[in-house]
Amino acid sequence: MKVPPFAKHRILTAASALIAGSFLLTACAPGAGESAANADGNATLVVYSNSVSDGRGAWLTAQAAQAGFDLELVDLGGGDVMNRLTAEKNNPIADVTFGMNNVYFEKLKAQDVLEPYTPAWSAEVDSAMGDEEDKTFWPIVREPIMLVYNEGAYPSADAAPRDWTDLWTKDQFKGRYEVPGASTGATTQMVYSGILARYADPKGELGISKEGWDQMAAYFEHGSTAVKGEDLYARMKAGTVDAGQMWLAGKNSREAEYGVATKAVQPEVGVPFAVQHVAMVKGTDQAEAAQDFIDWFGSAKVQAAWSNEFFTAPTNTQALADANKQAIEQTEAFTPQDIDWALVAENIDAWVEKIELEYRK
Repeated sequence: MKVPPFAKHRILTAASALIAGSFLLTACAPGAGESAANADGNATLVVYSNSVSDGRGAWLTAQAAQAGFDLELVDLGGGDVMNRLTAEKNNPIADVTFGMNNVYFEKLKAQDVLEPYTPAWSAEVDSAMGDEEDKTFWPIVREPIMLVYNEGAYPSADAAPRDWTDLWTKDQFKGRYEVPGASTGATTQMVYSGILARYADPKGELGISKEGWDQMAAYFEHGSTAVKGEDLYARMKAGTVDAGQMWLAGKNSREAEYGVATKAVQPEVGVPFAVQHVAMVKGTDQAEAAQDFIDWFGSAKVQAAWSNEFFTAPTNTQALADANKQAIEQTEAFTPQDIDWALVAENIDAWVEKIELEYRK
């Protein structure tokens, strides 16, 4: 059994997750996952993901076990997943990775970290959302990245922020919103991209105008830095802050957990959309089991169940009929922001470095 050499990160095994799983989901087709269980005695698939928090990892591990897969899930931020896979390129530990957006997967593809594979459900998704050309990564979930605020903090919607820029340009919001304490998370980097992309300038520093960098500086200057180990919603409930970044599924689960009613801001320019993907890691010694897992995980039945459990909008068109209708409706209610993703992919690492060195407290 392969065990990643960084025990400080949370690893979820089938044995520990079976108790935490909710309903048990059987395999989507006869024999699905059998090769994963039998190809190498009791083979274990190592899966790197930034999308296994909030109970998702425990649920997935339990359901996968019922389908014949033994998983070890390594829970990391999106940037950390990408960096780990890149560092391990010549001696891969992971067999499969999922959850990251196009920017990360395009980088992994360019570094030759991914193994092309066409899943059994490929015809049920829009391949243009992923790697249509080389078929190395495939879409599973669409999710808006939002600014949310505590409805109880404002007497009316008119008194609440209507865009990210309101937070640092209007006095009533200054010091009342959370800014990230680290820049490695995929959601955080999508927020950075959504802000900076408004000020794209080919003659500017790292493709961004001076005004854009001034906006980013003000964002951090007037924000309240996230407290390690304390959720945004816990801080909103305590009245420490009133607003911050969130993804749709996170909003839904945290409202239930903390008893805080929040509203998502819908700026005129739209919001960044993250499309999560799944891929096989190049060099895995369990290619057949990895392929079987991808076939199972991205299937209509599993993605519909994932949607109902975690409030997501599947990309698998055959999953939509049985998926969470509210999650789909709320996803579709947002306008995707027009972002030059090529500009983001080219510069995000440098943007993060500049932000870490110059702006983030």
